[in-house]
Amino acid sequence: MNANAQERFEYDYILTDARIYDGSGNPWYKADVGITDGVIQHIGKLDAETGKEVIALNGLYLSPGFIDIHSHSYGPLAINDGLASEDQRRREAPNLVSQGITTVFANQDGRSPDQPIKEQLNNLSAKGIGVNAGLMIGHNYVRAKALGDDYQRLSTAAEIQQMQERVTQAMQEGAFGLSSGLEYVPGRWSNTNEVVALVQMIAPYGGVYIAHQRSEAKTPMLWLPSDNTELPPPTLLDAIEETIEIGERTGATVVASHLKSRGANYWGGSKAAISLIQQARDRGVSIYADQYPYNTSGSDGNTRLIPYWALNAEELGLESEGPDDYTQPLIFVLQDSALRKQLYTDIKHSLAYRGGGERIIVFEYPDSTYIGKSIAHLADQHGITIPEMVVKFQMEGFKNRAGGARLRSFSMHEDDLNAIAKTDWTATSTDGMITLPEDGPNIHARYYGTFPRKIYKYAITNQTISIAHAIRSSTSLPAQIMGLKKRGLVQEGYYADLVVFDKDQIRDRSTFFEPHQHSSGIHFVFVNGVPVMKNQEHTHALAGKVLKANTSE
Repeated sequence: MNANAQERFEYDYILTDARIYDGSGNPWYKADVGITDGVIQHIGKLDAETGKEVIALNGLYLSPGFIDIHSHSYGPLAINDGLASEDQRRREAPNLVSQGITTVFANQDGRSPDQPIKEQLNNLSAKGIGVNAGLMIGHNYVRAKALGDDYQRLSTAAEIQQMQERVTQAMQEGAFGLSSGLEYVPGRWSNTNEVVALVQMIAPYGGVYIAHQRSEAKTPMLWLPSDNTELPPPTLLDAIEETIEIGERTGATVVASHLKSRGANYWGGSKAAISLIQQARDRGVSIYADQYPYNTSGSDGNTRLIPYWALNAEELGLESEGPDDYTQPLIFVLQDSALRKQLYTDIKHSLAYRGGGERIIVFEYPDSTYIGKSIAHLADQHGITIPEMVVKFQMEGFKNRAGGARLRSFSMHEDDLNAIAKTDWTATSTDGMITLPEDGPNIHARYYGTFPRKIYKYAITNQTISIAHAIRSSTSLPAQIMGLKKRGLVQEGYYADLVVFDKDQIRDRSTFFEPHQHSSGIHFVFVNGVPVMKNQEHTHALAGKVLKANTSE
């Protein structure tokens, strides 16, 4: 709409005196923004125009709404039904919109609900949601449907064809692509050819392949049952090379999801991973990555340092006395010299994988004086080695909990996070869920703070990147990756998914001891032109749209 048109026009909202980061990566500029029918109608000088509501931003910063391409806000992994919940409070997605998220892409890590994509989309539309949502089809889901319980093997040609048919149906019904969880069951028993065969089905639809890769360092196969595989444990670079190969062989856009170099023995590994990806991009492979800006992962929040086999009576050939006491098999292991030696070798491996004893912190333990302290500190306090302290946790702690305590490890190094954040092909993502305070304390801080943290820590505080770079990685870049046509930029004709923030106040407030804290500095969030955050308060509006691939949205 031309603001200089002769016929008078009234906007739904006029946002005046904004400093606009348009999402392109360019510096901010000053302008007013006029919104009508959920669309940005005009950007410019609108002081002579009228609006149903005029909001004076007084120099606050305005950007596109943040787009999360790796979300668990819907689907079987969620601690609740998320966007499909009967509880409207969850469908409002308060921990998402309060950090500026306006669009999510769910069904990640190869997981999908056991129903067609069409039914999932209709379910979301019927109930109403607080953010825009698009869905993936999960590789692990289609593999489980094709192979059933007999999944610890390669698939047959007939089974691959069955998986292809399910993937094609999902794409026809509006899925944005295929997600995989190649570190998880049953995907870990697939090979590259199987994944390529499925990605070939999404390529004609412009679909995206988002990969939870087989490894983020050197996967500790010692955790797995003894009948897992004869192949050696994959490394981070093996996993990157596989994702590149899938993109190269299919021509599809591929994403190395929540890219990281994990564990003390792999700190600095991001340099080689970045080099591999950049070389592939230089020769024409459409490969990207996404990242959450934290040095601790989701699985780090339930760190278990004693391997599976040492806590499993059946694996050890013992008669199980039930799952309520993990000390029984551990005592057996400790009394056998060969098994004891293997136990301590595996514990040392897992300590390195989790960042070392100094970076593994106790969050729950019967003795409250342990809480907040590192394993290394407690081992020194008791005059024993760190591996011996790990065993002590199980023997004297929660006997019905594998590992004996709730531990969180900080397994990534800031140098790697900074290096990945600097790339111009890495989008910001939460890898998070919708959560409410009653869900308890074992919640990752990224569920509340990812996008403000990217701006506050990596742009404003560390100055690793610019604010414009941080915003592009959260807006137009993920929109480009997922093929969204009218989202991700502050531009006339685009949907009015917008975030208004105070640069001096924006920051993440969620911590790992007090996770249920909303970010600060977010004044307004618009989803399709409707305020879901207004004057730093949640409005409870269900303004989100269900997105389908290859549409005008």
